[in-house]
Amino acid sequence: MIDPFGRTISYLRVSVTDRCDFRCTYCMAEDMTFLPKRDLLSLEELDRLCTVFIEKGVRKLRLTGGEPLVRKNIMHLIRELSRHLRSGALEELTLTTNGSQLARFADELADSGVRRINVSLDTLDPEKFRAITRWGNLGKVLEGINAAQAAGLKIKINAVALKGFNDGEIPNLMRWAHGRGMDLTVIETMPMGEIEADRTEQYLPLSLLRARLEQQFTLDDIPYKTGGPARYVEVRETGGRLGFITPMTHNFCESCNRVRLTCTGTLYMCLGQEDAADLRAPLRASEGNELVSVAIDEAIGRKPKGHDFIIDRRTSRPAVSRHMSVTGG
Repeated sequence: MIDPFGRTISYLRVSVTDRCDFRCTYCMAEDMTFLPKRDLLSLEELDRLCTVFIEKGVRKLRLTGGEPLVRKNIMHLIRELSRHLRSGALEELTLTTNGSQLARFADELADSGVRRINVSLDTLDPEKFRAITRWGNLGKVLEGINAAQAAGLKIKINAVALKGFNDGEIPNLMRWAHGRGMDLTVIETMPMGEIEADRTEQYLPLSLLRARLEQQFTLDDIPYKTGGPARYVEVRETGGRLGFITPMTHNFCESCNRVRLTCTGTLYMCLGQEDAADLRAPLRASEGNELVSVAIDEAIGRKPKGHDFIIDRRTSRPAVSRHMSVTGG
């Protein structure tokens, strides 16, 4: 699959549910209205759609949410998708999780061919963790990380950098992650969906965070890539890798190889644009995959050059109305 700008689309992110057992303040409102279960694709339909994408050249598949591990019978889907790893058609099957269910599923994930996962964790302070997630329990997440490492899963920690909340903690979070053999990636907050918080108060440019870190650490740029948008450095003092995802200050659109599929079968060609394609209708219109394959080709043919994210005092509305949990975090 080649888009209009010559980019090969080889990475599919699939939101298997918009539901989550946390309510992170930068991601969603506390009183969220979730999709009716009848609107969601079945696990069999998700498997079928993912398989079509793999047949069309997707080599990396990431399951997201919401929180993917709260989807009922999610391990059935993961076990089914793992056949593409065994055949060699898929290079990697992975997921992004908040870690709350990892203690329960870590061994099964490893047995299903998952080799690495991303865990979203913004603070190691239990009280601040409860404040940022509203409902989360840090101890449960740390237990899950322990279980995942014991199962042999490689972990990357994702932290959203929030001004005045965790920006001062990033050095210790990095030391902790690197001390346990885990990479850390920091992410700029993005203007997606209505939330109670003021994003102009939360937003921290990672260029500023990097400058602060360089007062304590030596950061060497390296060409390391995982298939996602992070740009990595090696931290001499810890020996670990630190990634920066900067959709606001330095977007990564020129190398974008990703599209996102929601749990309702809507395909978003860009995280920061509203244009989308309905794949559920053609999927259900025929037992074969010809109609959905044509719909995917048409959608890839109008993938935009980039997004238009902006956060400033004059732009109080989110750049896109949907929450990250709908599109797939």
